Parts: sequence; structure tokens; C-alpha cells
Amino acid sequence: MRPYVIGNPDCVLGFSLAGISGKIVHTADELSSILEAALQDKTIGMIIISADVASLSRERVDQLEISSISPLIIEVPGQVEGAGAPSLMEMVQRSVGISLGGNKGESDR
Repeated sequence: MRPYVIGNPDCVLGFSLAGISGKIVHTADELSSILEAALQDKTIGMIIISADVASLSRERVDQLEISSISPLIIEVPGQVEGAGAPSLMEMVQRSVGISLGGNKGESDR
């Protein structure tokens, strides 16, 4: 079982440097067809989708993240277009459900 990435050019290039193949997506139609092909490929065990590309079909990606067991769907931060996007640490904390470090200025309890 191999990982596969679907994302923006920087995301796909970065993962390709680690030996993970994938496809660059620019439109919702491209995402739909590439995602369906990846879901049908039984050699793919994990699909990594950049957040900016996932936003092109937010409902579909959210549904897959919740319900898909194989392949596992993982969303990673994409290109940030504005302030307010969660950091990688915040995303990990939300998914794991624990704090990985205190905020500055908080006293130990």
C-alpha cells in the first residue's frame, strides 16, 4: 500500500522529493476525477490532500475523511492565502485532542 498526494504544485513537488507520487489539481472537476481514480486504485493506502485543494470540494473531502478506512484520507496544510489558517501544531492538537505545549503567558496549574 502506497501513499498518494493530491494538491497544489508546491505540495506535490515536496512530496515527490520524498518519493511519493501524486497529481496537481487546479479545479473542482480535476479534483473529482483524480480523487475518484485514486479511490479505485487498490494499491493506494493513503491519500494526502492539501487544504487549499480540499476546499475545492469541501463536503466530499470531509465525508471521505470521516468514512474512508482504506484508503486513509489525510488533509495537510496548503498554501496560506490569508491570516487565520491553523498552524500545523494546531491541526495536530485538534486531531489528537491534547495540547502539545502551553501558550505563552499561561501559568502552570
